[in-house]
Parts: sequence; C-alpha cells; structure tokens
Amino acid sequence: MFTFETSDQKEVRRFRIAQFNGRTATVRSDGPAVTGHVRSIVESKSSVPAAWTITIIPEEPKPSRRDPRRALAPSWKISAERQNAP
Repeated sequence: MFTFETSDQKEVRRFRIAQFNGRTATVRSDGPAVTGHVRSIVESKSSVPAAWTITIIPEEPKPSRRDPRRALAPSWKISAERQNAP
C-alpha cells in the first residue's frame, strides 16, 4: 500500500471521485508515479490548513494490446492485406 498526505483540495476531490467510481488513480510524487485503486481518504482534524491522508493499493501495469503491425504499416495497407487474404 502507498500512503501519502496532501492539502490540495482539488487532488483530494479527484481521488474521492476515483474511489467512488472504482477507477484507478495516479499519484506523481518525488519518486516514480504510482497507479492503483484508492482505498481510503482520511482528513486530519488537527492540521491547519486542512490535510488528508490517502491510501492507494498499487496495480501492476497492464500489457499493451496494440498490434505490432500497426506501428509499422499505415492503416490503409493493413486493410488492403485483409481484403486480399485467402
């Protein structure tokens, strides 16, 4: 689990929306970016200005589904090959 603290209200709102909708969220801090599902958002009552502690469960990056041929040939060439295929 990845935990960090922020006082940015816009960032907290973005994480709350991601948590509510079950989507992944990405945090870019000093280290590498962390992408995962938001587990909890807790407001720290004693801090001034307001601060929130956000916990994210990291996910493995998904493999790319791209067809390697598409990167090499224009789309019209691939469609012509499909039409001429036996």
